[in-house]
Amino acid sequence: MDERRRRIQLRLAALLAVAVVVAAVVTDVQAHARSRHERRDLAAERVTLTRTRSMLSATSQLRRTASTHEETLQSSVSLTQQLMGTTQGTLDQMNVSTYLEGLDIGHLQTCLSGVQQAYRQIAAHDNNRAAVDLSGVSSACLTVDGGSNDGLVYPFDFPDPFVLRVGGDYFAYGTNSVGGNIQIIESTDLQHWSALGNALLSLPAWALSGATWAPAVVQLGNTYVLYYSAIVGGSGGGEMCISAATATQPQGPFVDSSNAPLVCQPALGGSIDPSPFVDATGTPYLEWKSNGTRSQPARIWSQQLAPTGTAVTGSGPSRLLTADLGWEAGVIEAPDLVLSSGRYLLFYSGNNWDSANYAVGVASCSGPLGPCAEPWTQPILTNDADEVGPGSESVFTDATGSPWIAFHAWLPTEVGYPHSRDLYVRKVNLSGSEPVVEPAS
Repeated sequence: MDERRRRIQLRLAALLAVAVVVAAVVTDVQAHARSRHERRDLAAERVTLTRTRSMLSATSQLRRTASTHEETLQSSVSLTQQLMGTTQGTLDQMNVSTYLEGLDIGHLQTCLSGVQQAYRQIAAHDNNRAAVDLSGVSSACLTVDGGSNDGLVYPFDFPDPFVLRVGGDYFAYGTNSVGGNIQIIESTDLQHWSALGNALLSLPAWALSGATWAPAVVQLGNTYVLYYSAIVGGSGGGEMCISAATATQPQGPFVDSSNAPLVCQPALGGSIDPSPFVDATGTPYLEWKSNGTRSQPARIWSQQLAPTGTAVTGSGPSRLLTADLGWEAGVIEAPDLVLSSGRYLLFYSGNNWDSANYAVGVASCSGPLGPCAEPWTQPILTNDADEVGPGSESVFTDATGSPWIAFHAWLPTEVGYPHSRDLYVRKVNLSGSEPVVEPAS
């Protein structure tokens, strides 16, 4: 009986132990479950806290921005009030009736009408007609712009001008715009210019259309040679190079039958801005710019041309100039070599063409192939009250032998692409130690 009781007690003890283990396991499982829930809740709270902090940061930023805008607005209001006061003071001093009497509304209407007609012709893909329409209202638009007292002679987009005198006529060539691949205009007095249309009707097969600029023309015998920059098309193309086209008259049409560029320096960033020069012996040369790369600065080069002007010759290009002056900001271009009183003067442009910092400088050279030096460390032509960013100059002489300089510039309130670069012409004095661009008469 005692043995039986002992076995029952042992069995009860074993069952109790199992129950304790089961209870412990259940408790542990419940604890783990609570822990997982708590971790999930904690993670959710952390996400909420992160979002709250982000929203708080954004709200603070908005408050700071709003405060800045409020300060800017208040500053603008103050500035506007000052300007209104200044303007009112100016108006009080003006004779308004005299001003209104001097304003020729007819010129304004004529100018606007011609420009609108030109736009319609452009929409109809008739650039020649558009150029003629603009030419017809050039004088009226000049009057609206304030006349030619500042040297402005053609108040329409005419970038990178080059002027060639043939007898008593002056022909100006410009980068592609309304007038076509190469714009051409004509004058007999350097003040009134008429558009002749497109000097280069078609491009060679290797060149991309719509990207021709910086033309220059030289007469060699009975042939006129037009040099211009273009972009190489096709597979592996894209570099900027120089080509040549010929015609029997200065107004063209010029024909380019080349199979490849005349000058091209892909390793130096491409070649642009060609400019011909003929020395006292009749030997032709060509100056141009290499664009430069990250490891190569922009430079100006020169090389002798064959008598026809359509091929280079000699031992290769000679380096004339490297961008190394502060005002140039690493950019020199648009070379134009001039021989005056035994001196070789290399005119060029420097800095960013699409800014008000563009300007014209001069270097002195020992000959068409250099070497050249920069005795004048500052530009000779910079901004003034009437035009900004003058450059891409062309120096030429009139029928009396007096030197002139043609250049493009932005209007002071319309600087940078896609605004127009208008044509300006002024006298330049080459008789002193340093060339001086004279004020417009």
